[in-house]
Amino acid sequence: MKPEVVTLGECLVALVADRPGALADISLFEAQVAGAEANVAVGLARLGHRSAFIGGVGGDGFGTAIIRRLRGEGVDTSTITVDAGTTGLLVRERRTFGPTEVVYYRTDSAGSHLGADDVRAAADHFAGSRWLHLTGITPALSPSCAGAVNAAIDLAREHGLTISLDLNLRRKLWRETQAAETLRALCGRADVVLAGLDEAALVAGLDAGTSAEEVGGALASLDVATVIVKQGSRGALQVVRGQDPVERPAPQVPVPVDHVGAGDAFAAGYIAARLEGLEAGRALELGNACGASVVAAVGDMAGLPTRAEVDRIIGAAAQDPIR
Repeated sequence: MKPEVVTLGECLVALVADRPGALADISLFEAQVAGAEANVAVGLARLGHRSAFIGGVGGDGFGTAIIRRLRGEGVDTSTITVDAGTTGLLVRERRTFGPTEVVYYRTDSAGSHLGADDVRAAADHFAGSRWLHLTGITPALSPSCAGAVNAAIDLAREHGLTISLDLNLRRKLWRETQAAETLRALCGRADVVLAGLDEAALVAGLDAGTSAEEVGGALASLDVATVIVKQGSRGALQVVRGQDPVERPAPQVPVPVDHVGAGDAFAAGYIAARLEGLEAGRALELGNACGASVVAAVGDMAGLPTRAEVDRIIGAAAQDPIR
């Protein structure tokens, strides 16, 4: 069966610290599969929606591990190419709050070789699909990856897919001025833009500390139909041109374990809700609950919930915090 959602990007192996603390103080790491777009693909699969991932991995053990993991989660991996380069790698610490230090080893990686021709070779996946999900990470990896993103948007438009873009600004991958310019242009080609408050303000040309509603309105003025401003533990806000903003709080997580991947989980939940025709408030609730589930577990994918699990989180949120 054709996928409902196509995602595109680089999937890496992440060496994640075995305990919270500064990277310099950690000696043991666990190898995990990671990558924003792959996280969304897995999140959607666990929620009962067919997903496919377009990307490249190296012909090494890490590349094999990535394909096995995604396939095992039910993600269509037929459009993953095996490249002569090496699989990208990142090393990161664990933090329960504040910024997390991440060190990338992905320059000239197999994933960075993805190009427009690879996307066009997967054109059959777009025919009959409903949604394309992209992030601002991929165009930062290489000129060919930027071309792949635009080729995917062209195919999505040709086949009538809804296009979502999660800004996912990675300051270590490119200059802020270049990022803002590129992401601003991509916003104008997307139907749904998801963003954290700070990165949204940067792309919108506003000062840090600007309110979520104002930032959302500024992004919507870039000809974006729907803007979602993710606010972490405070929940999320949806801004649609010509409508009143909709906001929903996030479930409480009394002991956060690892916040990396929460934004991708939110995106998976939100997209799932949109595919199911749920109204805005319910879509935000589903996204918030998926994000909270990931914060309560270690790793990008470990806490991604099934539909039954996320429904339990939503049902319990008004009564008790997640335990």
